[in-house]
Amino acid sequence: MYETKQLTFDPSGHTLHHQGVFSRDGKYLTFDGRNDETHIGRTGSISLLDLSSGTQKNIYSTANQTLYGPGVGAVSFHPTDNKVIFIHGLVHANAEKPYDITRRTGMIMPIDSTLSAQFADIRDIQFPYTPGSLRGGTHSHAWDPSGDMLSFTYNDEFVEPQLRMVGVMLPIEDPIYIDKQGDNVLGNYYSAIVSEVVANPKPGSDEISKAFDECWLPIPSTANHKDFSGIIAFQGNTLNDAGQVITEIFTVEIDKDKILDDSIAVGILGERPHVPRGIKQQRLSRSTKGISDFRHWLRASHDGQYIYALGKDETNRNQLIQCEVSSGELSYISDFNFSIQSPINLDVSSSWITFTANKQVYIYHISKKELIQVSNHSNNELPLIGVPSFSPDGRSLVYNQLVKQDSGIFIQIKQINLEQ
Repeated sequence: MYETKQLTFDPSGHTLHHQGVFSRDGKYLTFDGRNDETHIGRTGSISLLDLSSGTQKNIYSTANQTLYGPGVGAVSFHPTDNKVIFIHGLVHANAEKPYDITRRTGMIMPIDSTLSAQFADIRDIQFPYTPGSLRGGTHSHAWDPSGDMLSFTYNDEFVEPQLRMVGVMLPIEDPIYIDKQGDNVLGNYYSAIVSEVVANPKPGSDEISKAFDECWLPIPSTANHKDFSGIIAFQGNTLNDAGQVITEIFTVEIDKDKILDDSIAVGILGERPHVPRGIKQQRLSRSTKGISDFRHWLRASHDGQYIYALGKDETNRNQLIQCEVSSGELSYISDFNFSIQSPINLDVSSSWITFTANKQVYIYHISKKELIQVSNHSNNELPLIGVPSFSPDGRSLVYNQLVKQDSGIFIQIKQINLEQ
């Protein structure tokens, strides 16, 4: 039996993000104060948990937090440095203009220095728009494996706000200055949209109406690094010949020089930002059913050979699927007698996948086809929340569960020791 212990106990929320919850050395966890996954707009704190001492430390608090914003959440560590990035709602959020998917940005916070938090992306809503800026909301920020660039999903505030896109942030040497009036935000990264979406895709085409829930692919050792700086894989909603939505996997190569050279990609009044010239998404998978419509994020193996996702089987159960990057071929790698009920995560060796189902935490060895239930929750316990994450050394898992306490029900963090 695997040992499970509860790490947090205070009567508040402790929500873990779907990735990047551990510091690189495995000493700290980062979480936000949500006690409901949908309540980023009313949440005002980002914290650390010291795993050796069990102590918690608040590292960021919003000013003038209300039910309408600003709001913070979805925090994750940089892959090499002691800093985190998280969603931050616009500082002037109020009842008339509350936190929203089109009104949020990224905030970067060092955890071991006297430096203050700084916004990542630039938001400029006064035309003519500043190259490298956006005018909507960024979300679910993720560093590339080197920690140089950031990917994100984006919804524009003024033009077709329902269309979700994938974008990238690039570090820049010289700061970009904008007028900080109103809802403008002065950030430190140059942003660009890298996925092409349309409101009404043509049935049977490669056009997509939504780009979302991406991951970074490691750059193959055989690649010519002069041609691109990184690769993002993302989910895209297409229409099949019958007009049914099919979610497939797409990739886009990120070329910093091409992005920085196209200053007019920022767009003009009445337009969304454009994809820079020379940046073009490619459809990777072509299948009959596509991947599951259950909310989850793609995961890439450490060698870049495979992308992992969820797919529906013939009985509509979520199973694990594998996409071979070289061919785009999708294949089912599990045939469980239950449906996976959470997103997925890989361990550092890409040997094991973790997920939850039936109020339990599982790990699955990809090549051995070995499924192990590593938790032992009783039927009268409350549900698990989100997705488990492996520690950097692969020796433990952390996850969220609702726990009933004297003063209410709270999202707490639990840990499973995988060493027996």
